[in-house]
Amino acid sequence: MMLAKETETAIKPEASEEVIALFQKIVGKEQVLTQEENKSDYGRDKTEDYHFMPDVVLKPATTQEVSELLKVCNKYKIPTTPRGAGTGLSGGALPVKNGVVISMERFNKIIDIDELNLQATVEPGVITEVFQNAVKAKNLFYPPDPASRGSCFLGGNLANNSGGPKAVKYGVTRDYVINLEVVLPTGEIIWTAANVLKNSTGYNLTQLMCGSEGTLGIITKIVFKLRGLPQKTVLMMIPFVTNEEACSAIAAIFTAGITPSGMEFFEKEAATKTFDYCEKVLNSPVTTKLVEGMNAYLLCELDGNDEEVLMRDAERVMGVVEKFQSGEVLFADSAAQKEELWKIRKNISPAVNWYTLTKSDDVVVPRANLPKLITGIKEIGKRYGFNTVCFGHLGDGNLHVNILKENISEERWEKDIPEGIGEIFKLTVSLGGTLSGEHGIGIAKRPYMPIALGEVNLNLMRGIKKVFDPNGILNPDKIF
Repeated sequence: MMLAKETETAIKPEASEEVIALFQKIVGKEQVLTQEENKSDYGRDKTEDYHFMPDVVLKPATTQEVSELLKVCNKYKIPTTPRGAGTGLSGGALPVKNGVVISMERFNKIIDIDELNLQATVEPGVITEVFQNAVKAKNLFYPPDPASRGSCFLGGNLANNSGGPKAVKYGVTRDYVINLEVVLPTGEIIWTAANVLKNSTGYNLTQLMCGSEGTLGIITKIVFKLRGLPQKTVLMMIPFVTNEEACSAIAAIFTAGITPSGMEFFEKEAATKTFDYCEKVLNSPVTTKLVEGMNAYLLCELDGNDEEVLMRDAERVMGVVEKFQSGEVLFADSAAQKEELWKIRKNISPAVNWYTLTKSDDVVVPRANLPKLITGIKEIGKRYGFNTVCFGHLGDGNLHVNILKENISEERWEKDIPEGIGEIFKLTVSLGGTLSGEHGIGIAKRPYMPIALGEVNLNLMRGIKKVFDPNGILNPDKIF
């Protein structure tokens, strides 16, 4: 367990009272948390059992308040960690140097949905599913849908460039960001672009912010582009004898000219643990049955507005998978059955973490190399003595790998298992892939960055960080 000593503090004692008074003047006393019981939850996320206690938690509600807070933090060189909903899986929003956490939970307004221009302006603390439902009510569509969409914030999605099942057809968060209001670490407020669909005016600061994990600035407003809402979907659960057969079938489906709106993979073990979790924790048993002798499953979703076209595409998918070692395909024939199949997939991560402590990674490779990747991961697990549960967005090559602690000793968990993770990353890079598709680097993957990027690349990133954040106060010790 990574735990900051409670006696440590990033705010110098001689400046502590003065700084706290300044914070209280900016946001009000009730929005400045200094008591341990009030700020403890802001020191953890969903990454293993990491915990770093902040010295103080601040909860601003306006862009100007964020600006004034950052001016104080920059003046006193206080480490400052921006935070969304705390659903991250790489430790990207943890205050590893104590100091200040700036929580964006009060930035929870949908400011405008522009139906004529297919745009929406929102604050970063809006829950993703709340936003999706708001635009859906206007027959519009915001596709990015991470598994934690019912609790994660849009700002956190943007910080990690999150994707989700729909990314295979519609793209990831950065594909929907048009413009951003950002407060720089020194307190200046900027807009990164203009609210237009084409922009060739200088460097693309908007895209630079996407995936920057809160290291370059704090986002206070987001302008998203939207799409028209597809009216119909077809959902199939396709069983396979082996993981490798399922992975091979994915590339073949795309080669056949079919573009699913979702192509999700999970192992049998992932499903069985999820069934157990849904029954015992959610009190919502899964009625769908797994197919005897089948060890891997694909959820294949097709969407559009013409049911006949969708059914023809579904038949084409059936024709492709018949060439592999597959079993009987289950067609979801009602909205309730579709919801249950998606419930299996979306609850895998919490189910596995309920079962045991895990180290969670989300490597990504070109689709055609998925069979080699998953075979190699299992071989590495055998060599290092750990079990894995694999699942993920394999339609775009993004595999989630959960390494299970189970009976592994604390010493091996902290010393030996990270070496095995390094082997997984080396394998991934050798197959043309990289360390993360959507979880980010944070602190969990930071030691492995040289596997994927050379020193020239890393120095360029360090240089960008220095320009934005000359005193290095914002989300320190993340990424590199």
